[in-house]
Amino acid sequence: LMLCPTAAASKVEVSMPAVVEVESGGTARIECNFYIPENGSYTFINWFYMNRNSRVGLCRVTGSQILEESTDYAGRLSLGEDMALSISRVTMQDARTFVCQVVAGSHGVGENQTELQVYTVKISATLTRESSGLYTVSSTLFSRVTREDRDSLYHCTVHYRLRGHRRALHSPKVNVTVFYPAQHVKLQVMPPSALVKEGDDVKLVCEADGNPAPVFSFYKRELEDDWQDLSSLADTNSGVLNLHDVNKSSSGLYRCQTLDLDDMKQLEKDVELVVNYIEGVHVEMEPPSPLREGDNVTLKCNAHSPVALDYQWRDEKGRTVAEGHRLILKNLTFETSSNFSCKVVAPSVPGLEQSKQVPVAVQGKPRITAVSSPLYVRQDQLVNLTCKAIAFPRPSVRWNVNGTVRARGEEVLDPGHVVSGTDSFAPPPQAHEYVEDQHIGSNLTVRVSHDLLRAGAMCRVSNALGAIEEHIQLLDQKTSESKGVIIVAIIVCILVVAVLGSVIYFLHKKGKIPCGRAGKQDITKPEARKDKIVVEVKSDKLSEEAGLLQGANGEKRPAADQVGQSVVCCP
Repeated sequence: LMLCPTAAASKVEVSMPAVVEVESGGTARIECNFYIPENGSYTFINWFYMNRNSRVGLCRVTGSQILEESTDYAGRLSLGEDMALSISRVTMQDARTFVCQVVAGSHGVGENQTELQVYTVKISATLTRESSGLYTVSSTLFSRVTREDRDSLYHCTVHYRLRGHRRALHSPKVNVTVFYPAQHVKLQVMPPSALVKEGDDVKLVCEADGNPAPVFSFYKRELEDDWQDLSSLADTNSGVLNLHDVNKSSSGLYRCQTLDLDDMKQLEKDVELVVNYIEGVHVEMEPPSPLREGDNVTLKCNAHSPVALDYQWRDEKGRTVAEGHRLILKNLTFETSSNFSCKVVAPSVPGLEQSKQVPVAVQGKPRITAVSSPLYVRQDQLVNLTCKAIAFPRPSVRWNVNGTVRARGEEVLDPGHVVSGTDSFAPPPQAHEYVEDQHIGSNLTVRVSHDLLRAGAMCRVSNALGAIEEHIQLLDQKTSESKGVIIVAIIVCILVVAVLGSVIYFLHKKGKIPCGRAGKQDITKPEARKDKIVVEVKSDKLSEEAGLLQGANGEKRPAADQVGQSVVCCP
């Protein structure tokens, strides 16, 4: 039961239930609780009941005695140990408002009131005999229902005897729709306020325990005593307020107010909505730009939020490179140059995160990383020359071909080439620049001439901080092929000699080629034929050289043992 306190101006506080319900003929118990400052005691308690708009004295309580003043309640009043007044044998005429007044001397007087509601339960039954000899039984239940009966199911049972046996027949169960005012109201945030973040859609759901549901109104506190009416944004019948794409300013105190159209009674409930956010994400660089190759740099990331935050650093490809407020980059190079991002995450609020990008630009003069050199070409051939470099600020690439400087978009023609009538027409070749993984590249399409073969081409890459050049050498592919043929021929000859030497050595080992000490054995002399002349050739200097030649043991050997015979066959 809801207790209603007395006016705050009184020093004595009295609380009583707003309504007490009792069945006719039963006993009504009306509580009167009071508080007296400084543990004081009361002098007496006066009870009244309201007869239209006037008070009628009911009784006075002093100590534990009741002095009855109304003859209508004579013999029906009693006092409990907790000073609750009981009225027995309640009738329908007792359905009125009762007032409890507490007098406490110097502490003043306090009072409050309770409405006593009386209901009756009545069952009427009729029994009718029909002309057919059958009986018709009718019974009606009259009862005062309360909110507690809203889920009750009612049915009746007919008891009868058939052939000496007692039997019963039950009716279907029915529910009675009970209308009653709301006593409590509840307001909640969905999803729970602790998980709400900027950009979310939020519902404020207001529920009351009355039937039918009361009319709902919604408000948001702007200033201390200023409330903004949000009812136009809500469904006042279902009690739902929808807030779309909430932000930081959506946080605050919200109120749901209900109005019961039967008794015009109002109830209200407040709830605090907290929208979590991340703001002020910023990154500081120490030292600030410009940065040169070889430098070290520290990036610091900070943000503001009502909840705890975590920090993650990611590179341009989205890979996590560090955790925490700081990112330290050492020995910077052009390849380090990238857009780093600081990702701020609120672990306690799923999905709440923000990112801030910061470019780390390493400045310096260009550095050539790749050229198409040496390049084997043919006379009068169209070839692509490639030069790739890296630098910041972005450099420009220029080509020097046959003493002529070529840049991006300019036509590159060999001035010595004469276009004949048999040449197929094609758009003039040009220098083309492109960017690939922080590198800048340039492709030059040019026709090979004698001067280009002799001098080659020069790639020059420059920016505001400096320049660098790289020579591209062009080699005649025919010369390369001739040199290759000679080398192959030499290798083949060496292989042939080696194979021939191996064969001779093998035959000698097998005894197919004998070598005697006589020196006159004819190893090639075939059987004499009549149509051939055999001439034996001997060295004229054998006698002179015999003294110079020695055997393996150091002794001198005759020339005949050292030099064989040569046989020439003439046809």
